[in-house]
Amino acid sequence: MKTRKKRKLIRFLKYFFLWGAIAFLFVLLVIFSLFIYYARDLPRPEIFTERIVAESTKIYDRTGEVLLYELYGEEKREFVVLEKIPDYLIHAIIVTEDTNFYQHHGVDLRGIMRSLRENIRKKQIVAGGSTITQQLIRTTFLTPEQTFERKIKEVVLSIELERRYSKDKIMEWYLNQIPLAPNIYGIETASQYYFNKPASEISLPEAAVLASLIKAPSYLSRNKEALLKRKDYVIERMLSEEYITSQEAESYKEEEIFFAEKSQLIKAPHFVLGVQSYLLKEYGRSFLEQKGMKIYTSLDWQLQQIAEKAVLKHDETIRGYNAHNAGLIAIDPRTGEVLAMVGSKDWFGDSFPQGCVSGKNCLFDPQVNVTTFGGGRQPGSALKPLIYALAFEKGYTDRTTVIDERTNFGVFGGKPYIPRNYDGLFRGEVTLRQSLAQSLNVPSVKVLAYLVGLEESIESLEKFGLTTFDKPASFYGLSIVLGGGEVRLIELTSAYGVFAAEGLLASHYNISEIRDNQGNVLEKQNTTPQRVIKSDTARMVTDILADNSARAPMFGPSSLMYFDNYEVAAKTGTSNDFKDAWIIGYSPNLVVGVWAGNNNNISMVAPGVNIAGPIWRSFMEEALLLRPMESFNL
Repeated sequence: MKTRKKRKLIRFLKYFFLWGAIAFLFVLLVIFSLFIYYARDLPRPEIFTERIVAESTKIYDRTGEVLLYELYGEEKREFVVLEKIPDYLIHAIIVTEDTNFYQHHGVDLRGIMRSLRENIRKKQIVAGGSTITQQLIRTTFLTPEQTFERKIKEVVLSIELERRYSKDKIMEWYLNQIPLAPNIYGIETASQYYFNKPASEISLPEAAVLASLIKAPSYLSRNKEALLKRKDYVIERMLSEEYITSQEAESYKEEEIFFAEKSQLIKAPHFVLGVQSYLLKEYGRSFLEQKGMKIYTSLDWQLQQIAEKAVLKHDETIRGYNAHNAGLIAIDPRTGEVLAMVGSKDWFGDSFPQGCVSGKNCLFDPQVNVTTFGGGRQPGSALKPLIYALAFEKGYTDRTTVIDERTNFGVFGGKPYIPRNYDGLFRGEVTLRQSLAQSLNVPSVKVLAYLVGLEESIESLEKFGLTTFDKPASFYGLSIVLGGGEVRLIELTSAYGVFAAEGLLASHYNISEIRDNQGNVLEKQNTTPQRVIKSDTARMVTDILADNSARAPMFGPSSLMYFDNYEVAAKTGTSNDFKDAWIIGYSPNLVVGVWAGNNNNISMVAPGVNIAGPIWRSFMEEALLLRPMESFNL
């Protein structure tokens, strides 16, 4: 009897283990099949890497230290290697997100159970069951939907990812992938965003703040109290895992956290938008938003700040003359580098002009760049030095004389052309030095008509870099020397740079170098200045424009154009009906142009020296202190 029972038990155990083994093998087969099925969705390593390291393009000033703007899509990110991340930041993330990260193989069953117990004990969700690897897979490849299929994919892909890559590599990817605020991705970008410094320089409490944000970046980034409370929890977890001592923990909890002020999203906006326009045209938005390019521009951030301040400083003054907008451009005449650009006043202000709708009927429109105005504006007498330079090229000198008297130059536009001087007076015989320095109109028209020639003048203006004189000479007539054509401020300022550089034109530019995220140079500026006029001609024009005694009869001995301790040459301009006010001046290493007026061409009530002059003077007074003191070679 006992033998029969014993045989039945043995037979049962055999069947039990047999079917158990079959069931176990079946489960293994199902798991293996699922693994094979879902693992096929894991991208090739190089594709995975490209997806993780998508970075924004950064536009810098000339030093590479001031970030002007970032171009990014939905994810603003700067990739940082693991070696540059402090150990305590990694520890802070591990203790809150995945304590057994360096022990498990993608999925941590013990971690899931521990998180469950912790949540029950705290009576709230303070820890999750997903590993760092699972989080990386989920945020990179999977949707947020809560389905069984998605969870299976997440587990399988996590195991496969751990099989292919090292723990350090997975951690590096994770730290560069995680969202830490709306549009802010990765530890490096978050560190700059919250603390205005790289991740390598943050303190342990600051590291705890970043680790805290992982749980709920959208909520915690807007709720400082909840964020700091979470920070203390992270520090407690670091204490529990023996990364810090109890004394250190208390000290770190008490340490005050200083968050960075949220600065303007864009610096030097009109300048940057010009750079961006070129980049989008040459590389495309998708490339710029993902490939982490570094754009090094010509902008001098110190000069840019001085320029912006100068324009706003005199806003009330120029409005007293019925001028509601102004722009300023500063260029290095020897290299062509655009050092500062203010395309309009009040870019960041909210005082949009009354009656200005969608750019129409605007006294000023902050978004319009007046330094590069599409068709240009009339320069008034600011164009005269270029015409006089052509006369000097032909052998005439500053001692050559012409007669300042009422003159009928013939019929233009259906009526006699009889120009007048600004003050309505005639001076008889005057030298070209007196005529240019005092900006006399009648002698200047004679220089154009009798010494240079209209058609030759227009052809020569193109050599100075002016691109707006594209119509026949008959369209402009002799009034061109008084500003009858239209120019762009940036081009006319660059043209004055020919005088500062003793006859050489260095084409203006705003991008010095473009590098990819590996540091490879994609583009590099290599400007070769071209001779436009003889050096003696340039020196003669400079000598006249810097001659305070020669211009004193018209502007006075202490005008805005005169500097006691610096050699500066300058010329003002006012267009017909006082619609445009100009002043352009230069030292040997800096040329600066200012335009003031109204976007909608409403007339002002004063000449250029009164309206544009104060802005130019304010900028030059500070800017010259930052440039090497040099003298003209006269």
